[in-house]
Amino acid sequence: SQEGTAMIMDIIRAFSVGGIICTVGQLLIDYTSLTPARILVLYVSSGVLLYATGIYDFLFKIAGCGVATPLVGFGAGIGRGVKEAISKEGLIGILTGGLTATSAGITASIVIALLLSLLFKGKSKRL
Repeated sequence: SQEGTAMIMDIIRAFSVGGIICTVGQLLIDYTSLTPARILVLYVSSGVLLYATGIYDFLFKIAGCGVATPLVGFGAGIGRGVKEAISKEGLIGILTGGLTATSAGITASIVIALLLSLLFKGKSKRL
């Protein structure tokens, strides 16, 4: 059926774009001196930049969750929140919009990290 074929194509596009994003991250880890924290900041910042230039919405139409789920999508959410807050509240929206828009994801991350820290015992790395 056409719906089944369309769904399969959506899945292929999502995995392809998400896979490219992850591959770039892995290449940055393997072949540069960038730390994972700097790569994280790079991905979130690039999401804000892609949203600000309108490229993110184009990618989202093509790849859906393939671009929305990774850190790039989080950055785009911050950019979207800032834009909406500036239009409603003025310049103070620069400071409040990004956190307001992504507060659910931030809260979920903190709660899940807390629960996992209670369930599992961490080990120190020995180099």
